Amino acid sequence: MKKEDIPKIVELQKIAFPAMAAEGIYWRPHQLESHLQVFPEGQFVAEYHGKIVGSCSSLIIKLKSEYEEHTWKDACGDSFFKNHDPRGDTLYGADISSHPDHRRLGIATKLYDARKALAIKLNLCRIIAGARLINYCENAKELSPLEYVVKVKRHEIKEPVLSFQIRNGFKFIKILPNYMKDPRSLNYATFIEWKNPHFEEK
Repeated sequence: MKKEDIPKIVELQKIAFPAMAAEGIYWRPHQLESHLQVFPEGQFVAEYHGKIVGSCSSLIIKLKSEYEEHTWKDACGDSFFKNHDPRGDTLYGADISSHPDHRRLGIATKLYDARKALAIKLNLCRIIAGARLINYCENAKELSPLEYVVKVKRHEIKEPVLSFQIRNGFKFIKILPNYMKDPRSLNYATFIEWKNPHFEEK
């Protein structure tokens, strides 16, 4: 990611997450500028024929306990990534987006691969994130969030985000309630983790 990409990333966010954008939840230019200042290596974009069609934002953290229950704000500090800790052991996936007109091109996979390569390069033990359950609102009357995830893992419910993450080597750890304001997920998220197979204890 470069500074000149920022206006295009803001527009991508609005297109990629219309329900959240309607709630005013998307990156603002000064927030993305802060990400580049505190941790430029952790911010990526994907281009297709010269057009930005994907982006992801990351920071390094260390949780108080390995699988501590947390909110997005707990992990990131705020939208300016004030919790970024170069001495931490974990790459935190704060956000990932891809253009709906260019999905199925492997954009998100390439962004995940860039994160994995960065975690290996920096010798971080893992990547974690709180991931959206974008179809949970359609099943909430019948299922708890955990029951919903179990059915997704059994391929009984179509949930594109979690299914994609599992295919990309991430493991579901637990449900995170009140993770962030999200009308599709009803504010729930899944704690997901990818362990760095090349990690060496310092």
